[in-house]
Amino acid sequence: MSNLLIQNGRIVDPASGLDSHQSLLIREGRIAATGESADAALDAETQVLNAKNLVISPGLIDIHVHFREPGQSAKETIGTGSKAAAQGGFTTVVCMPNTTPAIDNPGTVALIQDKVEKDALIHVHTTGAITRDIAGESLAPIGSLHEAGVVAITDDGRCVQNHDLMRRACEYAKMFELPLMDHCQDESVVGKGVMHEGHWSRVLGLPAWPSLGEELIVSRNIQLAQLTGSHIHCQHMSSAGAVQLIREAKDKGIPISGEACPHHFTLTDAAIAGSESFWEESGADWLNMIHIDHERPQWPAYDTLFKMNPPLRSAADRAAVLEGVADGTLEVLASDHAPHCSYEKEVEFDMAPFGITGLETELALGLTRLYHTGRMTLMELIRRWTTHPARLMHLKGGSLSVGEPADLTLFDPEEEWIYDRMDTPSKAHNSPFHGWPMKGRNRYTILDGKVVYQAH
Repeated sequence: MSNLLIQNGRIVDPASGLDSHQSLLIREGRIAATGESADAALDAETQVLNAKNLVISPGLIDIHVHFREPGQSAKETIGTGSKAAAQGGFTTVVCMPNTTPAIDNPGTVALIQDKVEKDALIHVHTTGAITRDIAGESLAPIGSLHEAGVVAITDDGRCVQNHDLMRRACEYAKMFELPLMDHCQDESVVGKGVMHEGHWSRVLGLPAWPSLGEELIVSRNIQLAQLTGSHIHCQHMSSAGAVQLIREAKDKGIPISGEACPHHFTLTDAAIAGSESFWEESGADWLNMIHIDHERPQWPAYDTLFKMNPPLRSAADRAAVLEGVADGTLEVLASDHAPHCSYEKEVEFDMAPFGITGLETELALGLTRLYHTGRMTLMELIRRWTTHPARLMHLKGGSLSVGEPADLTLFDPEEEWIYDRMDTPSKAHNSPFHGWPMKGRNRYTILDGKVVYQAH
C-alpha cells in the first residue's frame, strides 16, 4: 500500500480537539504523522493530495441506515448502499435489522457479514433484532447475536409495545454491553396515522400521527434506563416534547441518548401540502446565504417523497430538534437512509411506504442548517458524526490520532451546489431534496488509506 501525504487542508478532529491547517501522513493504512513531521516524511514513494479549501475530518459514521439485504435487494444492496455512503462522506455505517428475514439469529448475521466482506466499499456493521421477526412478542437470542458480531440491538421500523419484554431486553443488553436502540412509537396512539397531527393533517384530510405517540415511548425508555442501568438510544427524534424529555433525563444522569435526522431539522409537515405552503410557512432566509443561481424547489401536495417515519412535524418541533442538536441533547446525527423502489412511492399518500434516502445529502444539510447558520461550530458538528456515535456503538474510528486507521472524510464546507437525486450509486431515488441548493459537499472519502470516493 502506497503512502499518502495530504497537504494544505484544515484538520478538524473532535477526539483530540485539533483544529489547524497542517499536513497529515498516511502510511500502510494508518495515520503516521501530522504537521511538520508529516511533511518531512515526503519521499518519491509517497503520493500527495492537495486538500486546499478542504476540511480533513475523521471518517464520518452513520449509525442508522437500511441497506435492505437480505430479501429486499430490489431497493438497495450492501454494495450499492455502501457506495452511496462513500459518496456522502461516510466510512462506517450501521444497518438496521428489519430485512427479510429479520436479523434475529446468528445465521443471518453471518450471511450479512459474508456479503459485507465481498461487496462493501466501506465499513458496514449490523444490528440484531430485539424480538424474533421484529414481532414484539418474544425476545430474540440476544446473547447469540452478540457472539455473532452485532453492534447493537433494535426493532427499528417497529417498537416493542410490551413494557415488561422491553425491560428484559434492557437487562440482557446491559449483561452483554450491547447498545439498545429504540424506534419510539406507541402504536395504540399512532394507529394508522401517516402524517403529523396538526393544522395540515386537518387541511389535507390525512390520518393523523400525534407527537404523543413518540413521547410516551421516550418516557417509557427513560424509566427503563433508570431502572435497569442499560443505555437506551432513542432513534430519529422528531417532536419538541421528546427532545425536552431527553434533555431533562440526561441532566439527571439517566443513561439515555437521542439522534436527529436532517429531514426533521430541515422540513415541516407543511411540505406535504406542497412547496407553496412550505415556503410560505418556513420562509427561505437560510437559502439566501447560498449565492449560486437557484430557485426555490417546487413539488405538489401529497408528494409521497415527504412521507417518513416518524413524520415531518410542525415548525415548533423542527426548531426544538435544531436546538436539541445544537445543545447536545441529541448527540448523534443519522440519515435513516430508507431506500424504496420508485413504483412503491408512486401511489396514494396513504398507501406509500414510509422512508426516504439520505446518505448523499446528510453532510450538506447538516452544514447548511447547523454550521452556516451559526448554530454550531464545525468541531461540534463533526463530533455528531464521529466521536459520539463511535463511543455509543463501541466502534473503532472517529479519531485522527497517530496510529489510528486512516479513515478520513475530506469535504469543502463552502461549496455550493444543487442536489440531483439521480446522481447516486444507490438503487433508490426517493429523496425529497431533489433540486435543493446546499452549501458544503464531500470531495474525498478515504478508507484504510485508500481513496474509495473522489468527487468529479
